[in-house]
This record gives sequence, structure tokens and C-alpha cells, in this order.
Amino acid sequence: MEGPSGVVALVLAETAAGGAALLWLTGLWGRVRRGFFVLTGSVALACGLLATLAAAAAVSGSVSSSLRVAVLLTAATTALLGISLAALILRADRVGFGAGILSVPVAVVMLVALARVSGPSFLSAAAQLLAGAAFMGAAMDGLLLGHWYLVDRKLGREPIGRYAVMLIAAVALEALAVALLGFGEGSVAGPGFSPFLGIAGLSTWLALGMVACTGLIAILIRASLRTPRSRAVQAATGFFYLAVITAFTAEMAAKVGFLG
Repeated sequence: MEGPSGVVALVLAETAAGGAALLWLTGLWGRVRRGFFVLTGSVALACGLLATLAAAAAVSGSVSSSLRVAVLLTAATTALLGISLAALILRADRVGFGAGILSVPVAVVMLVALARVSGPSFLSAAAQLLAGAAFMGAAMDGLLLGHWYLVDRKLGREPIGRYAVMLIAAVALEALAVALLGFGEGSVAGPGFSPFLGIAGLSTWLALGMVACTGLIAILIRASLRTPRSRAVQAATGFFYLAVITAFTAEMAAKVGFLG
């Protein structure tokens, strides 16, 4: 897997995996209405579909069995997300919940498979993809939950506060993962990338800068939720908008260095 299509495939696969994991494993089921799971599941499904298409487009030359398995696992994760979403829409909650929970371990295996065909070091690649999934998932799910408060006015602040804490933790993991890329001055950007990104580890520095910005935003989200103002959740949602932008930029830059 290589080139811009590979970068897009990895970032979208991380978003789908992280979004699903933080949706189904954070204790929101039964506390937040079904509509939120439909909303977030739809976004995760869209990311999974696009990741599958991008992964297939990133394949060039002879296809190894490991790469074929990685693409198939991406498609399998997407299928489970689709089944979960369809069941929730049809109000088959048990099926939707079961498929959603099952999609999480399959998504983890997908990331591990992508790590095997993406990075020079398997352990480093796996750590970066898993950290990126937590990073993107916390930012995306937090933004969607903030919007859900416009629908469910009686929902307390605890769920969005939990996502703010998870985003702070994910920032720390992401910073460590990006640092694994190194800052070598002799790096060369891969085909399809701007040669400037290979100068003195520029993509790594750009990724770290955006991760730091996301960390500052996460702290501001947490601080805004501690105020008694009625519009605190709206302020937090606005900050989550910025967090999604900076997190996405950080991950794109990190994966350029990762594949470059």
C-alpha cells in the first residue's frame, strides 16, 4: 500500500475503527437514544466504505496475500457496521448492538493487518494505527455527540465530558506514536507526495504541531464543560469542530511520513 490513496485509506480506516470502538465500548448504550448510534454509525460506515475503496485503489503491481487480507478485513468491518446500522434503523436493537460490538475486534484485526503491509516495522506501525484510531475516534464521536445535544436537550454533560477526557488521553498516545516516525533529515517523500514533505522530517513536525493544537483544544473543551453556563455544551461542540480539523490534518501528515 502506497501513495496518497494509501494515506487516505489508513486515515479513514482508523476513523471507522476508532469511531465504532468508542461508540460501542464507552457505556453510552441505554443512556443515549438510538438516534445517536444511527448518526455515529452512519459516519463510521461512510468512512469504512471510503477506506475500502481507497485501499483497493492503493494496491499497485502484484498483490500479496497479506495486502489482499487487509483489504478484505476492511470490507468485513464495513459490512458489520452496515448490518449494525440497518438493524438499528429497523429497531432490531439486539442485532444492531451485537453487530456493533462484533465490529470492534474485527476493526482491530483490520488495523493489525494494515500495519503488516504499510510500515517497515510491524510493531511501530501497529502502535501508530491503533493510536490514530483512538485519536480520530474521540474527535469524531465527540463532535457528533455535541450535535446530538441539539436533539436530546435533557442529556447530561457526563457523556460529552467523557469524550473530552478520552480525547486528552488519545492526544498523549498519538504524540508518542507520531514520535516513532523519527525526525531524520535524510527522509525522502514517496511517489505522489510533495518533495517538501521529505525535508528534515517535515511531515513529522507538522503532525506533532497539529497533535499539540488538538491537545490544547481538548483542554479547552474540558474547561468549557466545567462552567455552569447553559451554552457550555455548545461551546464544547464548537471546539470539537476544531479538534476534528486539527486531528485529521495531524493524521494525514503522520501517514505521509508513515508511507513516505
